[in-house]
Amino acid sequence: MSETDTEGLVDLPPSAKLVYKVLEYNGALTQKGIVEESMLSARTVRYALERLEGIEAVDEDVYFADARQNLYEITPEAEPEASAEPVVCDD
Repeated sequence: MSETDTEGLVDLPPSAKLVYKVLEYNGALTQKGIVEESMLSARTVRYALERLEGIEAVDEDVYFADARQNLYEITPEAEPEASAEPVVCDD
């Protein structure tokens, strides 16, 4: 995720940030799963997913267990990268 995409995530409404965090903690979920985990309304989750897809922070795929639903997950580029260097504290 480029620097401009990160700024886009910061500028999103709180509901979209919550949906992002739910996907970050739980992995790929259907819209129904996101509604259950976030306790947001289905309409709010739909709007949040549209906004996240708009900045390419979320991928949408077919949910093979039920093809009527979609599976949403954070794009690999959108995930925060782990620091390659270990953190050392000098006391």
